[in-house]
Amino acid sequence: MPFNRRTFLAGVAAAMAGNAEAQSAPVPIIDAHIHLYDPTRPQGVPYPNKDNPVVYIPTLPDRYRKVAESQGVVGAIEVEASPWIEDNLWVLEVCQKEPIMVGTIGDLEPGKPGFGEYLERYHRNPLFLGIRCGNLWGRNFTTESTQPEYMAGLKLLADSGLTLETTNPRPDIVDALMRITDKIPNLRVVIGHTGGLTLPTDATRQPFESNLRELSKRPHIFAKVSMVARRTNNKVDTDPNTYKPRLDLLWDIFGEDRLVFGSDWPNSAGNWVSFNDVLKIVQDYFAGKDRTIREKFFWKNSFAAYRWVKRAPNQPTAG
Repeated sequence: MPFNRRTFLAGVAAAMAGNAEAQSAPVPIIDAHIHLYDPTRPQGVPYPNKDNPVVYIPTLPDRYRKVAESQGVVGAIEVEASPWIEDNLWVLEVCQKEPIMVGTIGDLEPGKPGFGEYLERYHRNPLFLGIRCGNLWGRNFTTESTQPEYMAGLKLLADSGLTLETTNPRPDIVDALMRITDKIPNLRVVIGHTGGLTLPTDATRQPFESNLRELSKRPHIFAKVSMVARRTNNKVDTDPNTYKPRLDLLWDIFGEDRLVFGSDWPNSAGNWVSFNDVLKIVQDYFAGKDRTIREKFFWKNSFAAYRWVKRAPNQPTAG
């Protein structure tokens, strides 16, 4: 076919227009930290406390969808809100009915008898992405992780390809993660709630920050930017300058390939701030960065960290 300059230029223009449209399209969001519970169940719930009527209401995917979908969220990962082993199954059954749910991080104790059996059982469901461990429910992650049976359980978790998520980024938990990933380098880890990270002001700051930087160099470790929002004088602080130093620090330590978004809905910062306020804080921070970076933060890195399951056409395809 002879060269046709007009056809060629038209094709170039169409390609450029298509690329511009793709660049300006909203970045899909996978929210990697929400909680589900239902206080109306006959057995009740271990969390939240019934003395707080603001949150002591059914908190299920349909309610989440109403607040999140209009903000560009296409999928969410539930993070355990109960130490009851049977609630792993309850959450899986709830998530199975709702395509917006792309996975759950459950609650199993690696050092307990029967851990391997329970892990194998729940792992059969592709929505079961891993477990959360930390200083919750009367447990002590740092002490327990020095025990051989606990480490053997974490080795099973790593070999299964599932993820370990930890709670708040305390110095003792970070120390434990250094020791654990020295011994189990293939263990995929998400350090939870780093949006609330506060470095010590005393002599412990330097070793704590050094450990975080060392962990950031390990290929299977991620940091979840959840629990970001703060209140001042009983009002959500929406000033970007309030959050910039902490987010700059996380960006400097972990970089574009290791940060994961999580809203912590319905808890947010523990101050019952709105979903929109939480999302806007991080959207404002990342607005000045390239689309490729925003895509990593809002969904691509979460896939690398969790291997979540695409369940709906509007959810992005990882590749």
